[in-house]
Amino acid sequence: MKQIIYYVASSLDGFIAGKNDDISQFILQGEGVEKYQSDLSKFETVIMGRKTYEFGYKFGLEPGQPAYPNMEHHIFSESMQLENLADNVHIEKMSIDRVKKIKEAAKTDIYLCGGGEFAGWLLDHDLIDQLKLKLNPIILAEGTRLFGNSNTATRWNLIKSEVFHDGLQILTYNKQ
Repeated sequence: MKQIIYYVASSLDGFIAGKNDDISQFILQGEGVEKYQSDLSKFETVIMGRKTYEFGYKFGLEPGQPAYPNMEHHIFSESMQLENLADNVHIEKMSIDRVKKIKEAAKTDIYLCGGGEFAGWLLDHDLIDQLKLKLNPIILAEGTRLFGNSNTATRWNLIKSEVFHDGLQILTYNKQ
């Protein structure tokens, strides 16, 4: 069975965005970002929460269209309603069974794009298999937490560490 991989940028203090969804302090170009973009091309399925999908609107994403044209999209939300959905964009209710069915049907590993609340919900239900942190050398002190409001404690094993000249690291962890 394929894995759900939470591949996400994080500050040293565990935030995936600053106050008001500000990402301007994150490293947005360079070798590490190119590696991340290359890695994304290997995924055929992406799952995300509503807020993460809507965050893309700030960068030109048209509602109902795919954020990643090469991937089948599953946006988990209890409230989202969009017209004119592209064939590869699906709105899903928050359902453990649905996540498991998507995982069972996937041809490649699944990219968990976020965000924090959705990732926390998946963590609470033991549905994240691997964590790939694009660890940025910044401290944000507030914003969107890596796992939202989750209080689930888990242990992870570092299996790979890549360091780039600008201070960005890509750290890969598997669940213990």
